Formats: sequence, C-alpha cells, structure tokens
Amino acid sequence: MQHWHILGAGAIGGLFANLLQTAGTPCTLLLRTDDPDLAVGTAALTLRRGDQQQTCRFSVSASSDNIPISHLLVCTKAQDIVAAIAGVAHRLAPGAVVVLLANGMGYQQQVRARWPQLDCFSGSTTEGAFREGRRAICHAGQGSTLIGQPGRVAAPDWFRTWLALPARCAWSADIDTVLWRKLAINCAINPVTALHRCRNGELAQRPQLAALVGELCAEISAIGIAAGQQRAVSNLRQQVMAVIAATADNRSSMLQDVLAGRATEIDYLTGYLLARGREHGVPAPRNAALLAAVQAVHADNLGA
Repeated sequence: MQHWHILGAGAIGGLFANLLQTAGTPCTLLLRTDDPDLAVGTAALTLRRGDQQQTCRFSVSASSDNIPISHLLVCTKAQDIVAAIAGVAHRLAPGAVVVLLANGMGYQQQVRARWPQLDCFSGSTTEGAFREGRRAICHAGQGSTLIGQPGRVAAPDWFRTWLALPARCAWSADIDTVLWRKLAINCAINPVTALHRCRNGELAQRPQLAALVGELCAEISAIGIAAGQQRAVSNLRQQVMAVIAATADNRSSMLQDVLAGRATEIDYLTGYLLARGREHGVPAPRNAALLAAVQAVHADNLGA
C-alpha cells in the first residue's frame, strides 16, 4: 500500500492529507523539529465544510528523521520548495514519487535538475481551503486537481490512489499547458490585489483596476504566444474575468502573504513570466512594474 508523506501541512497540504487518509491511504505529516506534535507522535487535523467537520489523526515525522519516503506530496510555497525537499532528500530513494502542488513555475525545473533520480510530477488545484487555526482547515470550495508529468501521456499506476479520493482529480497529458494557464491567471490577479489590498471582485468593480487587468492580460498573452503557449493564454482576459467573478469574495494568497508580512510567490509568478519574456524579446512594462512594487512591499515589511 502507498504511504504518502506531506511536506507543507498548511491548508492545501492538510486538505489532501485528509482526503488521502479518508480514502484509506495512510499519511504522515512532515514537521519542523521544534513542532510540539513531534513529542506526541501524532497530530490531529480538523477539516470543516460548512456546518460539518471531520477530525483525522496522522502520524508525524521530523524532516531530519531517517525513515524512507516512497511518495511525497509537496505543498509549501513556491519559494520554499527546493529548500524543503533538500531537508528530506536523504530519505528519498531513487525513483521516489514526488508531487509538486504549488503556485507558480520555475521550481519544477530546479527540482528535476538537482534531483534527477526522483520521479517528479506537477499538479494544479483549484480547491479552496484556508487555515482557521494551527490544526484547523476550512474547505471553502470544491475545485478540481490536475496532475501530470511533461512528456507523459498515460497516468502512472500510483495515480489510481488519487482517482479514489473524494475529490475531483484527473490526469493531464499536457500539464505544461495547465501550469501556464494557471500562471497567466495568477499573474493578472494576485499582484494587483496584493498591492491594492482588495478582494478579487474589486478588480472588476473598480474601472481603473479592471483596465489594469486588461493591460496585464495583453502583455501576458504576448509572452505566452511567443513561448509556444497559445492554448494556455487563449481568451485570457475572459478567463481572468470569469475567475474574478467566481472568487469575488476571496483574498488572493499573495494578498494574504502581504498582509501577514510574509514573502510572496511573486518571483515564481510574474518573475517567471518576465524571464520568459526576456528570452523571446517581448517587453511587459506593466507586469515589470508590478513585480518591482510587490518586491518593494516585501522589502519594507522586512525593514519594519
């Protein structure tokens, strides 16, 4: 039987740990050495859906332990992924399955280059979840999750476990398009909400912000087309406005990070986009200005 270790047991990591264990697949949460749950040996996660809640108890392990890991789900922030995997690399045997489920792009190539012996997969999810406490998660909205591996058409055998989850999971034979589409949408929404401290819906309600989103979409589309990602950026503005409407009351993850004084994923969203633009000679001044502004906010937070 598969045994999954969860690296990054926040909202999304905790949600999938709950889904896996509910479906009969054992999970272990990987914790920092200073986490008090390590002394107990287990941790309880409570998942709330509306008026219903479910509590599951999980085994826990410190990243520094030596127990082998055969299946690893990584749900940390994009900027933390390489360091987080480095902390457990000694536990990963050649061929170990590693699923990277985070926003942004660029870290996937870094992981594969540094650990070519691992069997790495990428994922994208629209599941809505946020933390309500240290070990409490609200499943705010059911979405869908796509998993894939560049160049691989058929799903591997281990993915049958994910098809059995009480969630909408599917294999993608074209995961690069999936990741690019999500990147494009995030680049048009997240930095603007973070800088203007607004919920997603205000990007459609405030004319100045709606115009800015349109300008960003035009630049993002031009870069995507130059990078060979026409399908990912097709009708991008319409896709973005649909997401804004569907998530009108949401605070983007980047806005939440800025409000909490945390580092954002901007380098793996807009930063990655601009790097591809430079490769293909496509300027994107509006996106470049947003990147600089979000980086400046983070620098101010560090100096506060």
